[in-house]
This record gives sequence, C-alpha cells and structure tokens, in this order.
Amino acid sequence: MTAHPSRTLAIPPRLPTVWRPVLTRVVLLGLAVLSLGFFCTVAALGPDDWHRHDRVGIAVCGLLFALVLVVLARPAARADPQGLTVVNFVRRRRLDWAEILGVNLRRGDPWVLLDLSDGSTLAVVAIQPGSGLRQAVRAARELRACVDLYGTARRVE
Repeated sequence: MTAHPSRTLAIPPRLPTVWRPVLTRVVLLGLAVLSLGFFCTVAALGPDDWHRHDRVGIAVCGLLFALVLVVLARPAARADPQGLTVVNFVRRRRLDWAEILGVNLRRGDPWVLLDLSDGSTLAVVAIQPGSGLRQAVRAARELRACVDLYGTARRVE
C-alpha cells in the first residue's frame, strides 16, 4: 500500500480517534507487570546472606526494566479535526492536517511514514503491521482519508 489519494478506500473515522498497536501494548505491558513481579519476588525471597542494598538493587532493576517496556508500549496517534498528534517512544509531535502530504505503508515497512510539507518524514509507530497487518492497513487508510479530507480542504481554501 502506497500513499496515493486516489487509492483511499476508507471513510475517515469519527474524530477524535486514537490508533494504537493493541497487541504490542498488551504484550509489553503484560511483560512489564510480570518482570516487576519477578524481580521483586527474587529480591524478597533471595538468600539470607543478601543485604538490604542487594534486595533494593534487584527491585530497582526490575522497576527500570518495567519502565523501558512501558515506554516501548507508549506509541499512539491521536486525530482530531485540527490535526494529528503522533506519540512515539519518547517524542510527541503535533501536526496540522495541512502539514501532512502523504501517508505511506509499503510492504516491509515497520510502521506508517508521513511525508510532511517541510520535506521531512515522520514515523507513526502506533500504526505497525507487526501488531496486525489488517489492522495496520485499515488504520493507515483511515489516516490517509483524514489527510485527504481535512488537509486537502485547508490547502485549497
């Protein structure tokens, strides 16, 4: 699927809407809870010769590992009538619809890429085929339909 306005087959979703990689989030957040529980259990039930700082260190490692997993589960794309907010792992960027020229999801792409009016591209990690190809294609088409409807209308006026 490439970004071509004439290929848009989706109807824009009702705004506001949010796209997230649901399966990826469930797995990562589940692993975060399990890892935190595991590390805390190891810290609490470790050998008697461990000191308090050993136990605290193990629990803190578990907390840090869980936080990394939570950050990896963070991506989201929030659309409203004024524009799109792209939340990737550690960065957030707000775009007006008119700034987005194209929505690309080609075979083999890890996620959607936006072509922007300043000549750059922006990854939308929230829409990724690894979390479900059909879901990603549908979300990319919906996002493209929003760009066609809201972005084109503003550029023509």
